[in-house]
Amino acid sequence: MKNSTVEYRHNFPLDPLDVVRVFDQSGIKRPTANLPRIARMFAAPCLSLSAWVDNELVGVARSLTDYAYCCYLSDLAVDQRYQGLGIGKELVKRTQAIIGDDVSLILLSAPDAMSYYPTLGFEPAGNAYVIRRKH
Repeated sequence: MKNSTVEYRHNFPLDPLDVVRVFDQSGIKRPTANLPRIARMFAAPCLSLSAWVDNELVGVARSLTDYAYCCYLSDLAVDQRYQGLGIGKELVKRTQAIIGDDVSLILLSAPDAMSYYPTLGFEPAGNAYVIRRKH
Protein backbone atom coordinates (compact mmCIF):
# COMPACT_ATOMS: atom_id res chain seq x y z
CA MET A 1 0.00 0.00 0.00
CA LYS A 2 2.96 2.34 0.45
CA ASN A 3 3.11 5.05 -2.21
CA SER A 4 -0.28 3.94 -3.53
CA THR A 5 -3.43 5.98 -3.33
CA VAL A 6 -6.95 4.70 -3.05
CA GLU A 7 -9.27 5.62 -5.92
CA TYR A 8 -13.02 5.56 -5.30
CA ARG A 9 -15.52 4.87 -8.08
CA HIS A 10 -19.28 5.47 -8.08
CA ASN A 11 -21.49 2.88 -9.84
CA PHE A 12 -18.47 1.46 -11.71
CA PRO A 13 -19.16 -1.96 -13.31
CA LEU A 14 -17.52 -4.68 -11.21
CA ASP A 15 -16.28 -8.06 -12.37
CA PRO A 16 -18.02 -10.70 -10.18
CA LEU A 17 -14.70 -12.56 -9.81
CA ASP A 18 -13.12 -9.41 -8.30
CA VAL A 19 -16.10 -9.04 -5.95
CA VAL A 20 -15.76 -12.69 -4.85
CA ARG A 21 -12.05 -12.15 -4.15
CA VAL A 22 -12.73 -9.05 -2.01
CA PHE A 23 -15.55 -10.78 -0.13
CA ASP A 24 -13.36 -13.83 0.53
CA GLN A 25 -10.37 -11.70 1.56
CA SER A 26 -12.46 -9.40 3.76
CA GLY A 27 -13.87 -12.08 6.02
CA ILE A 28 -17.48 -11.17 5.18
CA LYS A 29 -19.76 -14.17 4.66
CA ARG A 30 -21.39 -14.11 1.24
CA PRO A 31 -22.33 -16.90 -1.23
CA THR A 32 -19.04 -16.57 -3.12
CA ALA A 33 -19.15 -20.13 -4.46
CA ASN A 34 -22.22 -19.08 -6.46
CA LEU A 35 -20.77 -16.69 -9.07
CA PRO A 36 -24.08 -16.12 -10.91
CA ARG A 37 -25.67 -15.03 -7.62
CA ILE A 38 -22.83 -12.59 -6.90
CA ALA A 39 -23.24 -11.20 -10.42
CA ARG A 40 -26.97 -10.68 -9.81
CA MET A 41 -26.23 -8.94 -6.50
CA PHE A 42 -24.18 -6.28 -8.30
CA ALA A 43 -26.12 -6.20 -11.60
CA ALA A 44 -28.49 -3.39 -10.63
CA PRO A 45 -27.85 -2.01 -7.17
CA CYS A 46 -29.21 1.45 -6.54
CA LEU A 47 -25.84 2.66 -5.27
CA SER A 48 -22.46 1.01 -5.61
CA LEU A 49 -19.13 2.43 -4.48
CA SER A 50 -15.79 0.74 -4.93
CA ALA A 51 -12.24 1.33 -3.72
CA TRP A 52 -9.24 0.56 -5.89
CA VAL A 53 -5.49 0.47 -5.27
CA ASP A 54 -3.20 0.18 -8.28
CA ASN A 55 -6.21 -0.78 -10.42
CA GLU A 56 -7.13 -3.65 -8.06
CA LEU A 57 -10.53 -3.74 -6.39
CA VAL A 58 -9.97 -3.67 -2.62
CA GLY A 59 -13.33 -2.55 -1.20
CA VAL A 60 -17.03 -2.40 -2.02
CA ALA A 61 -20.15 -0.79 -0.61
CA ARG A 62 -23.49 -1.85 -2.10
CA SER A 63 -26.71 -0.11 -1.07
CA LEU A 64 -30.38 -0.14 -2.00
CA THR A 65 -32.04 3.25 -1.71
CA ASP A 66 -34.91 5.46 -2.78
CA TYR A 67 -32.68 8.56 -2.35
CA ALA A 68 -35.53 10.17 -0.41
CA TYR A 69 -36.09 8.40 2.93
CA CYS A 70 -33.93 5.32 3.50
CA CYS A 71 -30.83 3.57 2.26
CA TYR A 72 -29.97 -0.02 3.17
CA LEU A 73 -26.21 -0.62 3.16
CA SER A 74 -26.29 -4.27 2.20
CA ASP A 75 -22.58 -4.95 1.74
CA LEU A 76 -19.48 -3.24 3.10
CA ALA A 77 -16.31 -5.23 2.53
CA VAL A 78 -12.62 -4.36 2.46
CA ASP A 79 -9.84 -6.81 1.63
CA GLN A 80 -8.11 -7.67 4.93
CA ARG A 81 -4.77 -6.48 3.52
CA TYR A 82 -6.28 -2.98 3.36
CA GLN A 83 -8.40 -2.96 6.52
CA GLY A 84 -7.53 -0.35 9.14
CA LEU A 85 -6.66 2.28 6.53
CA GLY A 86 -10.02 4.05 6.59
CA ILE A 87 -11.34 2.60 3.32
CA GLY A 88 -14.56 1.25 4.86
CA LYS A 89 -15.10 4.54 6.67
CA GLU A 90 -14.59 6.45 3.42
CA LEU A 91 -17.02 4.19 1.53
CA VAL A 92 -19.67 4.89 4.19
CA LYS A 93 -18.88 8.62 4.15
CA ARG A 94 -19.23 8.75 0.36
CA THR A 95 -22.48 6.79 0.55
CA GLN A 96 -23.83 9.34 3.03
CA ALA A 97 -22.70 12.24 0.83
CA ILE A 98 -24.57 10.80 -2.15
CA ILE A 99 -27.83 10.03 -0.32
CA GLY A 100 -27.87 13.27 1.70
CA ASP A 101 -29.00 14.21 5.18
CA ASP A 102 -32.71 13.45 4.63
CA VAL A 103 -32.02 9.73 4.11
CA SER A 104 -31.44 7.24 6.95
CA LEU A 105 -28.54 4.85 6.41
CA ILE A 106 -29.45 1.39 7.71
CA LEU A 107 -27.45 -1.83 7.90
CA LEU A 108 -27.48 -5.26 9.48
CA SER A 109 -24.09 -5.99 11.02
CA ALA A 110 -22.23 -9.25 10.88
CA PRO A 111 -21.62 -10.50 14.43
CA ASP A 112 -17.87 -9.87 14.14
CA ALA A 113 -18.41 -6.24 13.10
CA MET A 114 -20.79 -5.13 15.88
CA SER A 115 -18.12 -2.97 17.53
CA TYR A 116 -17.00 -1.38 14.24
CA TYR A 117 -20.17 0.40 13.13
CA PRO A 118 -20.61 2.63 16.22
CA THR A 119 -17.16 4.07 15.41
CA LEU A 120 -18.65 5.28 12.11
CA GLY A 121 -21.61 6.99 13.79
CA PHE A 122 -24.18 4.19 13.50
CA GLU A 123 -26.56 3.78 16.44
CA PRO A 124 -28.00 0.41 17.47
CA ALA A 125 -31.65 -0.09 16.53
CA GLY A 126 -33.69 -2.40 18.69
CA ASN A 127 -36.65 -2.38 16.33
CA ALA A 128 -35.29 -4.37 13.38
CA TYR A 129 -36.88 -7.58 12.14
CA VAL A 130 -35.62 -10.09 9.59
CA ILE A 131 -37.02 -13.03 7.69
CA ARG A 132 -33.80 -14.91 6.98
CA ARG A 133 -32.97 -16.17 3.52
CA LYS A 134 -32.93 -19.95 3.14
CA HIS A 135 -29.67 -20.11 1.13
